[in-house]
Amino acid sequence: MKRTGKRLIGGALLAAVSGIGLSLYSSRVARLAEDLVPAEGRFLDVAGARLHYIDVGSGPAIVMVHGLAGQLRNFSYALVDLLKDDYRVIVVDRPGSGYSTATGAMPGIIGQGAIIADFIQKLGLDRPLLVGHSLGGALSLAVGLDHPHLVRALALIAPLTQPLEQVPESFRGLARVPSGARLAFAQVLGTPLSRLTAKKTLEGVFAPEAVPEDFITRGGGALSARPIAIAAAAADLAGANDDVTTMVGRYAEIGLPVRILFGRQDAILDPAWNGHRTAAVIPGAKIDTIEGGHMIPITAPEACARFVRAAFAAG
Repeated sequence: MKRTGKRLIGGALLAAVSGIGLSLYSSRVARLAEDLVPAEGRFLDVAGARLHYIDVGSGPAIVMVHGLAGQLRNFSYALVDLLKDDYRVIVVDRPGSGYSTATGAMPGIIGQGAIIADFIQKLGLDRPLLVGHSLGGALSLAVGLDHPHLVRALALIAPLTQPLEQVPESFRGLARVPSGARLAFAQVLGTPLSRLTAKKTLEGVFAPEAVPEDFITRGGGALSARPIAIAAAAADLAGANDDVTTMVGRYAEIGLPVRILFGRQDAILDPAWNGHRTAAVIPGAKIDTIEGGHMIPITAPEACARFVRAAFAAG
């Protein structure tokens, strides 16, 4: 009995020491990521969040919102530079992503839509074009449904618009993060595991195209390995279907011009399910497809810039 007790105590101590070590490792990874990809924009307090954003160019306004586990450099990698000579381009980190933080409970898609609506109002923007990529596309649709007077049109790039029938393989690790202790799990296990699987995950997200060599820095990819980002992305994923399911039944109400662009080889979101199916029920919506995968704002910025310009003109 004594020997068994010593083994139990020893095992508990080893687990505690291991947990502390992994937590310290995660903190080092987060600090290195923030050194590699520092905050480069401004901050604005809105209802429910403190948002980090960049604001460049001049002219009529465009607001861009990124997807799951992303941040604003997904757009500033290349697309912003192709638009800023003719438009005022504002790219924002969603709550919990990049350098934006939620000031209360982590909001779902509809709640984040309300946050972006307040952001647009706080900046005093005159009906900007709202561009959303991936999960940011669902958020943009939430704005279009609940706050249509604030935007001129929606431009959705590889958007999530329908309930996920199954979680894409690249994000299944996030689906396993326990809901009751997301940040603690991410601090001890999420970040170390993400480092082990980062190459495979990124290859899946960009497939069939290659991951740019500078995506970790120029594209901001390093920030997604931080515990706070993993916890936020897990919360986003866990709540996505509930909000999207609610929204789908209202798509016929949308009175704004809506344009959708998909890469035909998208390995994350099915263009038929999330693109053509949705365009068929939104009055006047149009969809275009191009060669490419899910990360076309980075891999096909010229095509995306033409799409955004056309969407603006249609509004």
